[in-house]
Amino acid sequence: MDDYIKERVLEVALYIVENRATVRQAASVFKVSKSTVHKDVTERLPGLNKHLAREVRKILDINKAERYLRGEKPPGVNTEPSKFPEGAGIFSSPGE
Repeated sequence: MDDYIKERVLEVALYIVENRATVRQAASVFKVSKSTVHKDVTERLPGLNKHLAREVRKILDINKAERYLRGEKPPGVNTEPSKFPEGAGIFSSPGE
């Protein structure tokens, strides 16, 4: 792993712990994608600092449990009304 990546991983992890930040907040501060932050703290960090990785994991778990308080919806939940009439779909026959 390149040195600049190691440095970013540790900086992001410390930021999350010190500020109890979400992945989205950390990504915004460090100007990287949410995917990069997530990979940094879940895959790369344990190889660099196991104790810090455990602390970050605790915060990420808390953030995940509190998502609904911030107005986020669980994955797969669609609250938008359907664009198609009830029962219409690509597998229905025109007469149905």
